[in-house]
Amino acid sequence: MKKIDILNFITDFRKSPNSMKTYRELVSHLGSQNVSTIDAMLDELQKNKVVKQTELNGEKAYQVISR
Repeated sequence: MKKIDILNFITDFRKSPNSMKTYRELVSHLGSQNVSTIDAMLDELQKNKVVKQTELNGEKAYQVISR
């Protein structure tokens, strides 16, 4: 799994550039066995200001803000 897998799942810049995905959706798509890797990659993407953490329907969600 790579960071680009997370970015591609969250958004498709041609179809829905401002879409958000919840943490639960990310884990279910990328596999629950990869939770620690997903967390580490999300932290790194947030530090690099590529992804921002928001809230969607009361859940933690992520949105791509730069590519």
